[in-house]
This record gives sequence, structure tokens and C-alpha cells, in this order.
Amino acid sequence: MLLFGYTMAALRVLFLGGTGAISQACTALAVRRGISLTLVNRGIRDVEVPGGVRIIKADIRDREGFARAVTDEEFDVVVNWIAYTPDHVETDIGIFRDRIGQYVFISSASAYQKPPVHYLITESTPLANPYWRYSRDKIACEERLMHEYRNNGFPVTVVRPSYTYNSTVVPTTLLGWDYTVLDRMRKGREIVVHGDGSSLWTMTHNTDFALGFTGLLGNRQAIGQAFHITSDEVLTWDQIFGTIAAAAGVKPKLVHVPSDFIAGLDADRGASLLGDKTWSVVFDNSKIKRFVPEFIATKTFAQGMRESVSWFDGDPARRKVNDKASELVDRILTAFKGHG
Repeated sequence: MLLFGYTMAALRVLFLGGTGAISQACTALAVRRGISLTLVNRGIRDVEVPGGVRIIKADIRDREGFARAVTDEEFDVVVNWIAYTPDHVETDIGIFRDRIGQYVFISSASAYQKPPVHYLITESTPLANPYWRYSRDKIACEERLMHEYRNNGFPVTVVRPSYTYNSTVVPTTLLGWDYTVLDRMRKGREIVVHGDGSSLWTMTHNTDFALGFTGLLGNRQAIGQAFHITSDEVLTWDQIFGTIAAAAGVKPKLVHVPSDFIAGLDADRGASLLGDKTWSVVFDNSKIKRFVPEFIATKTFAQGMRESVSWFDGDPARRKVNDKASELVDRILTAFKGHG
């Protein structure tokens, strides 16, 4: 059921962001479906967007300037991909209250209870994360928006992505998204895997995420609701790194290091592990499938990694190595092997 009875092709949608690893597939799919799409961009770097997408140049962190940029615009749906703290959503509430039919907040699946009391995560799993400030800020954003929905009818829909990647990156824990992990693997260098490598995890391709996400735009029944959107494929972290190595044509040299030990050497990386990736997490996607019946994640991680490796191998200029990330892994390995 679409807002105001519109067809999807008649929807006027504003993306705050829209060119990131997750959102770029949603931008592309929205355009293919005929949605009238506008992106807000600061204009400080060139971004590639599909034809037909309109760009408004504005800095959404400049509240007054942003408000002026959209004051004469009319949108049915606003999606904020880059709101991280309560003051960010407070700005949106002030600007878009009583002006739109739906506001979609991109939260994070890391907001779910850590440590989990049950491995299977549903949207009713409590939100609590004592380890990672990023997650607590997302929780605070959700709470503020839901308060505004309950008390003033602000039409919010919450979406919680988990680890979502595209075919121009290789998703890892300590080595970033670029060529660094492939470089280490192909040179026979060791890779740190947190814990014993057996915890369960889910990797989601952005084109799969986009199918579920786009089906929520303009969906009146989704207002006041929260959804996660992930693949149903479940892998251990050893399998994840093994899949990356197989796509690179090598056998990985994996070294298992406790997450607490890593946190003791690098607090920021440790927070993202203890606040998210350390724990076994399997997502029940029944809710998004009820609201968007066409949604099904079809791309396996093996397929995604073959595409990513092919992309990196297609141009030497893409094979950039993050020396700082690689040095961190070496420092962890040295400290761990000398420990005790």
C-alpha cells in the first residue's frame, strides 16, 4: 500500500546521501523503477549517479543552509543515509515535520543487544550495546524518532542494515574494504581473525539489500516499523576469509586472536568487534519478506567476492593498499605471538 495511493513511479524521494556502498544500489534501483529521485550532496567531489537523478548541493550539517536548500521542494519520502547522532535526526524532524509522508532512518543492526541472549535476531530483539558508541548513538536516534512518531505522528520507518558490501570492495574486520586483504593473502602473509573464527555472521550484497529497501519506500504500512534487511546465507568468519581467499586463488593463513586482546591494542577496532562482529548473529528476515514479498537475497558471498576480485584485478590503479591497516595487523600478530 503506497502513500496517498500513489504508484511507485509517482513517488518523489529525497536521499540525504545516496552514493555510498549500500545506498548506491538503492539509488540505481529507484531510478529503474521510475521514482523521481533527488540526492543532497555537498558538491565537494564528483559523484556518479544514474541519469535522471537530480542533485541539490547543500551541506546537511549546516542546518540553516540545508533548510533553505529544500524549503521550496516537495517530497513524499525522505531517506537519511548519513544520520549518526540524535542532533542529526533532530534537524530532520524540524525541517520535514508535517511536510512528508515518510521518513526513513538508516540505523544499524549493531544496535541489537550485545551480547545477544539468543543467536536468532528479530526486529523485537532488544536494542542495547555497551561496547560501541556508534551503536548507542544509532539507538538514541531511533528512540528520538519513535518518540516523535508516537507523540506527534512523525512518519518514521527504521531500517537496520548489517554488513553490506558492493562488488568494488572486499569486506573485512581489520583490513578495511580495499585491496589490502587480497594483497596480504596473495603475498602469503597472515590474516588476523577475531575469536576462534567459528562465530556466525551474514554478509549482504548491496543489490540484494536494495530490493528489500526500495519496496519500503512509500509503503504506508511500514510507518512506525523497524526492519533489518540481510542475506539468509550464514557463514563463520573462517568461512568468510576462506571465501575471499578462494576468490583470490590462494589459501589463507589465518591466525585467531581474541577480540578482547585486539581491543587492548586498538580501542576503536575493538569496539567494532565487541559491539558487533564478535558475536554469532543470524537474522530472521521474515518481517521484511512480509512487507516486501518480492524480497529475496540471491547473491552468495562467493559470487560477490569473485566479482570484487575481478574488479580489483581489472585495473592496477584499483589495487591500493592501506599500509596503516596492514601495520595494525602486524602489530597485533607480533603482540599476540609474544603474549604469555
